[in-house]
Amino acid sequence: MRRREFIALLGSSAVMWPLALGAQQPERTGRIGILMNRAESDPEGQSRLSTFKQAMELLGWSEGRNLQINVRWGEDDIELERKLAAELFALSPDVILAGGTVSMTALQPLTRTLPIVFAVVADPVGAGFVKSLGRPGGNVTGFSLYEYGLSGKWVELLKQVAPNVTRMAVLRDFTNPAGLAYFGAIRATAQSLGVEVSPVAMQSADEIEKGIEEFALTTNGGLIITPNSAASIHRALIVDLAFRYKLPAVYPFSYMAAGGGLISYGPDFVEQFRNAAGYVDRVLRGEKPADLPVQQPTRYRLVINLKTAKALSLNVSDALIGLADEVIE
Repeated sequence: MRRREFIALLGSSAVMWPLALGAQQPERTGRIGILMNRAESDPEGQSRLSTFKQAMELLGWSEGRNLQINVRWGEDDIELERKLAAELFALSPDVILAGGTVSMTALQPLTRTLPIVFAVVADPVGAGFVKSLGRPGGNVTGFSLYEYGLSGKWVELLKQVAPNVTRMAVLRDFTNPAGLAYFGAIRATAQSLGVEVSPVAMQSADEIEKGIEEFALTTNGGLIITPNSAASIHRALIVDLAFRYKLPAVYPFSYMAAGGGLISYGPDFVEQFRNAAGYVDRVLRGEKPADLPVQQPTRYRLVINLKTAKALSLNVSDALIGLADEVIE
């Protein structure tokens, strides 16, 4: 072989050799910690988690190949969530997904540097999770539910479908930091409509049953159920009690109307986890939470169960039916 040809061959080999080594390098594995505020047995929680994982796969992340996911289920118990948040933090993930307000409350004190993406969190600015929606700053961003003021819409809907209601029981979890703000907004709207409101605890089935039973002893009552994991866990009981005592009710989750509830109004919670995957993907690829604006729902779904309305002897106006995204007959 001529000397010039040998040098050219050696040079080309020097170029190809590092390229070949690079091709043999193992693909980077992204590590995600997930703190869900639901019980592991809750179908809604599993649906949200499944949607998130499917969205991550579409973005190129697959468990067992280039993605490691550690999930903890906090059951909307703040003390349990704090314990599980510390467990996830100790695993040194690249990013943590917080599935709910209580989960975010448990995670935030642990770190000001580890990226956190949240979903279905109420009023992240008021809760102190971010500085502003457009410029969250720090290490946290995500997808919020709605402003607390929008919960007054539940009062308006209940009065529209049941004009004779003069008293409303508001079912809420007293340990959930969002519960007090929901109640304040509901009470303000109710007072403007001449309606009396009373809080009812909903941390356990016994509390829910006792509270609704006592409230139903007087006339012209209705129910408003605020969003939290207890409402999901005990949804069948709540819908059954409302029907048993002939109490018109407005629910925050569409699956409660599908399960026999009168009206539901709220965002698509599962969709928020699909969207959260997009932010987690961007963080894993190097973007900072501070540069990703907090996003709010662009639309809310109104579902009306006309079968339940008929059983409660309520006439739903054509105008309200026309506004519904789904009508169950």
